[in-house]
Amino acid sequence: MKKYSGGQIALHWLVLLLIAIAYAAMEFRDIFPKDSVGRYWMTITHYTCGLSVFILMLVRMVFRFIFPEPPIVPALPQWQKLSATVVHFILYALFIFLPLLGVVSLYYGQKEWSFLFINMPVAAEKNSVLQHSLKEIHELLANTGYFIIGLHAAAALLHHYILRDNTLLRMMPGKRPD
Repeated sequence: MKKYSGGQIALHWLVLLLIAIAYAAMEFRDIFPKDSVGRYWMTITHYTCGLSVFILMLVRMVFRFIFPEPPIVPALPQWQKLSATVVHFILYALFIFLPLLGVVSLYYGQKEWSFLFINMPVAAEKNSVLQHSLKEIHELLANTGYFIIGLHAAAALLHHYILRDNTLLRMMPGKRPD
């Protein structure tokens, strides 16, 4: 059975982990009081994981063009191929634009933060209206992300357990069977 390359598999699962941490950091930050160290670290974790996802998704796009997609066996009907293509496009777009919107929102809001100990730039002038609009779109897309991720995971499980094809196995880490 043909699988994705080791790099593609590693990037897929690393991005998933970073997305899960980014979402968890935002969901759990409210357990800490405002201006507390705990809330600060949850926020920085969210920012760092989000920007990391952005960078890794760009790398994944390059890998997607370099390495051919391994075939699904047995082959899918055309409507399933189209559905998979649409959902993957949405996932890539979501996890490229979502962090980008977040970073640009921080920029225009003059929010000082650092990514892996590198101070990120802020706008010379604060633009609260633009910052608020970008943040609203960011939050809307983030909430939509729960549904899209769930759809993607459910489809993988459906293919593995019900349709019994190799869709999920192509992306699983481990030795390639001969």
